[in-house]
Amino acid sequence: MAKVLVVEDHAELSDLIRDALSANEYLVDCAATGPDALNQLRLYQYDLIILDLNLPGLSGIDVCRTFRQHNGDTPILMLTGNRTIDDKEIGFEAGADDYLTKPFHFRELVLRVKAMLRRGPGQSSKNNVLSHGDISLYLDEHRVTTDGVEVALLPKEFALLEFFLRHPGQVFSAEALIQRVWSSTSDSSPETIRSYITRLRSKLGSSNEDPVIVTVHGVGYKLKSGINADEHVLDSRQL
Repeated sequence: MAKVLVVEDHAELSDLIRDALSANEYLVDCAATGPDALNQLRLYQYDLIILDLNLPGLSGIDVCRTFRQHNGDTPILMLTGNRTIDDKEIGFEAGADDYLTKPFHFRELVLRVKAMLRRGPGQSSKNNVLSHGDISLYLDEHRVTTDGVEVALLPKEFALLEFFLRHPGQVFSAEALIQRVWSSTSDSSPETIRSYITRLRSKLGSSNEDPVIVTVHGVGYKLKSGINADEHVLDSRQL
């Protein structure tokens, strides 16, 4: 489940965008001003930013430029009521990745979001599938199989597995996982993460001795890519 920040000062439009994305299994946070957006981006990491051009406090162009100047590399879809190529050129030069002109159809918005997120590592743009070993996660169908056998996952288990599959080989602390997979208003804790990972390992058919999601001692968790000398796999009773 990708995490999206929607920055739009029109409350009704913001709610409609959030509802359209949530209906397609995206985790959505919202901000209504430029300063609020930058504050959210300092605190949390997102897979995609939907950014209105005209915002109170700080324009979308300034938010985009500031975010890029601080090495922010999250894809940005800019929303604008301006149709001239000059306005769009300014946005692209500031660091926007794509534009959507208002008014737009929400189906087109969702398709743009899917296309931008599909460029992530380990994903087949043709089949919209994330794979690792004998695990396959079908994004459009919202299902998971291991060695061809379908596995029933709860929505947050699916989101957690999707996140690991999008970031193969990377280690994430429990706090980082909360920031990336749970909403900014969540009261989840490291114990919550341990519980979800334990259940996810069990459902994916991995054992304590050979888990598909590895515990890196003192650091966090990663998708198994072969046990290295700096990894220590913990028994579930130690988690």
